[in-house]
Amino acid sequence: MQLVESGGGSAEAGGSLRLSCKFSGYGYSRYFMAWFRQVPGKEREAVAYIDSYMSEKYAESARGRFYISKDVALDTLYLQMNSLKSEDTAMYYCAGDPQSNGASCWREDNYRAWGQGTQVTVSS
Repeated sequence: MQLVESGGGSAEAGGSLRLSCKFSGYGYSRYFMAWFRQVPGKEREAVAYIDSYMSEKYAESARGRFYISKDVALDTLYLQMNSLKSEDTAMYYCAGDPQSNGASCWREDNYRAWGQGTQVTVSS
């Protein structure tokens, strides 16, 4: 499975950005997909994931502001980020090809495919 992110950049606090992740792959590898983010010196953390039923799950930090979606016709995963805060500044990664579902979807080590990352910088 291959993943290629785009859409990162700079925004002011309160603004919006939309990240895209073009993916390839077949079967289970594309059913559960997630967005993670990482700041230097910290562990990569899950922001949101979407499961095989298109059910969305969000980290507390993202709930109500970020929205994950997947367009299967375009093979693209999205992360719409609204009401951005300076603490959202990070490198954002999309992830796929999980080893298992459920609670493991929050874990970085559950995913075998990663994009190269796209930087998001929010200025206050």
